[in-house]
Amino acid sequence: MPVARTRAVALLGLAGGLVEVEADISSNLPGFSIIGLPDAALGEARERVRSAASNSGCPLASRKITINLSPASLPKHGSGFDLAIAVAALAADEVISRQSVERVVHIGEVGLDGRLRPTIGILPSVLAASRAGAETVMVPRANADEASLVPGVRIVAVASLRDAAIWHGAELEPIPVEELALPSSQSDARRTPDLADVVGNPDAVDALVVAAAGGHHMFMLGPPGAGKTMLAERLPGILPELDAERALEVNCLRSLVGQPPGSTLDTRPPFEAPHHTATAASLVGGGSGIVRPGAAARASHGVLFLDEAPEFSASVLDALRQPLESGAITIHRANAVASFPGRFQLVLAANPCPCGQYGSRDSECTCTPHNRRRYLARLSGPLLDRIDIQLRVSRITAAQLRMAGEGGTSSDEARQRVRAARAVAADRLRDTPWEVNAHVPGTWLRSPGIRLPPASTASLDRALERGGITMRGYDRVLRTAWTIADLDGGATPSPDHVGRALFLRRGIT
Repeated sequence: MPVARTRAVALLGLAGGLVEVEADISSNLPGFSIIGLPDAALGEARERVRSAASNSGCPLASRKITINLSPASLPKHGSGFDLAIAVAALAADEVISRQSVERVVHIGEVGLDGRLRPTIGILPSVLAASRAGAETVMVPRANADEASLVPGVRIVAVASLRDAAIWHGAELEPIPVEELALPSSQSDARRTPDLADVVGNPDAVDALVVAAAGGHHMFMLGPPGAGKTMLAERLPGILPELDAERALEVNCLRSLVGQPPGSTLDTRPPFEAPHHTATAASLVGGGSGIVRPGAAARASHGVLFLDEAPEFSASVLDALRQPLESGAITIHRANAVASFPGRFQLVLAANPCPCGQYGSRDSECTCTPHNRRRYLARLSGPLLDRIDIQLRVSRITAAQLRMAGEGGTSSDEARQRVRAARAVAADRLRDTPWEVNAHVPGTWLRSPGIRLPPASTASLDRALERGGITMRGYDRVLRTAWTIADLDGGATPSPDHVGRALFLRRGIT
């Protein structure tokens, strides 16, 4: 008998490639072999597939069945190959049409009773199949809404292996089964808090708007109760909604960690706030076997908030230095390299000392100067040098609370200002590969056509000469100055804009 073929998808990071699944039935002693570099979960597919086929009314032949996953050198992980293996074996046994299965990409895990279980990573898998030229993809019915988010692909949703065989031409009577459903997702209930809830601290609110308008990283230093977490949680609410391409990428990342997007793409910028006990693998991604995205990757096009930043391990924090510069996360393994997007806004929050009371007007700090220096030294200089806005946040007093009045700047008002400023920046950068000021390299900002006059950068030049900032810090102040000018409607940054940007850069010193 000729070999039957179909296709599946192997994911490596967020990228995926088509895998040809070949099935051959010979007259040797009965057996079931899977070759082509499968992992343990994929190697166990032979037992799942044989039982599922038998319980679906189309048992596999009692002969030698060999399944080859090609290319054989590509690592393959997980149970998402089950459906492709099952239909390829049935096609080799001439239970279903060989021509039909060749035209379809199959993704899904089968249960012992033949029902198809919902599979994580369906969205990036279907997207990878689409980009590889596939026109039809068969998925479990529970993943149908998620798979249909990819445009230009015909999605065939089936509840069981029997239904899949019938769709491919098997002469079987359909039998209704109880569909396996996805667990309920909590992401839809996520509420974005409003910036109007913040009372007092107008400098911190203004700095937050600047960070949102330019995509700048931010570090807030202040005692407990000053509102650092409250401010950070409101940053996603003043960011513009994601466009279709970025929303698809963000939802693909969520799908990889078992958070399916549902029937519509979530266009809200993500917000990730890992605990300070997080490991490097949980923050940037990794794991044994299947490489999963970490919190930094899931925060792409959104906000990564690290509260109590000095409590994080120094090696974990320094793992962020590479994605902060490149906007991508690359994870190396012995036999593969996985890549994830890493273009996020980093927001750090820290107390000024271990007890948290240093600098407070109403409390006394019990920490020695040595302990205070050692505490903040956990944040390395190279990491802080990559933070554009470094701000000290103070507790508000009762008098400030009364003077603040009612109804501060709302998230809708701030978002409109952010959109307007980003539109100005996008128009200025329309002939470049960048869209926001935080991504513009200093060489471009200091180029002859864009360079600011010496009168505008006088304070910044003095800070550089005195060693108050590094050359990287110089460029980052320029980026922030352009953002402030965009918010104020200025054509170019004035000396006041540069001075304000320098203050935001050195606000904690």
